[in-house]
Amino acid sequence: MVRVRLGGTLKAAAGGRTEFEVEAANVREMMDRLGDKFPQLRPVLERGLAIAIDGQIYRNAWLQPINENSEIYLLPPMAGG
Repeated sequence: MVRVRLGGTLKAAAGGRTEFEVEAANVREMMDRLGDKFPQLRPVLERGLAIAIDGQIYRNAWLQPINENSEIYLLPPMAGG
């Protein structure tokens, strides 16, 4: 199981919850299983997020491996240039 934490405005989409546990080996599995287990999050997950794994931010890195000791945060999409 990996522990996933929500940051910023994403907490509101999860009814105030900030932490979830899911079984996943990579980012795609984590997103799919979060959406299956917590349907209220699915629209937010499908819009796109920034994902921080052990302090490194990833976007569209669906096959990025994760392990159960990783620190994972889902963040609102980041804009800028």
